[in-house]
Amino acid sequence: MKKNEIVLVCKGVKFGSEHDEDAFFEWIKKIDCIDDISGNGGELYLPIACADLHEYSLRDLLALFHRYKIDMKQLRVFLNDENKGWFYENKKTYWHKRVFGS
Repeated sequence: MKKNEIVLVCKGVKFGSEHDEDAFFEWIKKIDCIDDISGNGGELYLPIACADLHEYSLRDLLALFHRYKIDMKQLRVFLNDENKGWFYENKKTYWHKRVFGS
């Protein structure tokens, strides 16, 4: 792991079936910003290629974390001036409370 690298942690991910688990890992492989996948015990680590994510990558992470009930607060680190209009300021989104709190 590189110094200052962002690594998202997926703890205790629960899958509904073997195919659901396969779909989870296939989804991760399709998200451009994820460098690699590693794990230890009940945790998966997703190193992120850059902190300045493209909107599509961030939206994929939001959807993935929402679907698999992964702690979404760690996605706050991607808030910036370019995405704050859709990512933060729209408080009616399905992710707002789970990422930024009340």
